Amino acid sequence: MGVSFDLFGTLVTADRPADPAAAVATELEKRDVAVPDDWADAYAEAHVDAPDGAEVPLPAHVSRALASRGVDYDHNAARRAVVAAFDPTVETRPGALDAVDAAREHGPVAICSNCSVPELVGRTLVRSDFARDDFDAIVTSVGCGWRKPAPEIFELTAEELGVAPADLIHVGDDPQADGGIEGVGGTALLLAEYSLADVPARLAALATQS
Repeated sequence: MGVSFDLFGTLVTADRPADPAAAVATELEKRDVAVPDDWADAYAEAHVDAPDGAEVPLPAHVSRALASRGVDYDHNAARRAVVAAFDPTVETRPGALDAVDAAREHGPVAICSNCSVPELVGRTLVRSDFARDDFDAIVTSVGCGWRKPAPEIFELTAEELGVAPADLIHVGDDPQADGGIEGVGGTALLLAEYSLADVPARLAALATQS
């Protein structure tokens, strides 16, 4: 049995820009990139033809958006601007530490997180009450190329933990995304149905059933 946790909205609360396009534009301008006048439109358009369920890293999207408007720029500028634009204040959610501690009593533990911004999960953990070593694996959509509820991200998480997908329990707050674990035979513990404080008891009950 292995347990994975969604990060944002489940283990931590992290703020995000109210207007992501504007936040990225501000950081691009700091890096001497000429932001087009219709940047909001360019940012909103799809520029990468990705398979259904695939993650498009935000720096790739920003790079293509700039290119679509004929803007010349240092290609590293897009990544650096995106990373700087998404620089959150982080709070560990009540009950999160106890939930992860309880999960470790039953087997290996992972983070399985949708996130299109490179480095954001790592920076979020550093600012939380967790340590990197609290988790046996960290799987992100920007790292593996697939977003929850795509089966591939859950299958990779199970593989990283050395368990079968059917033996993976995933804890998350989004029924549509996190509920995707059920598509590979695993079990979803959704915060729409249980609180983080309920997770230790639910995990113990599931462990006795396995």
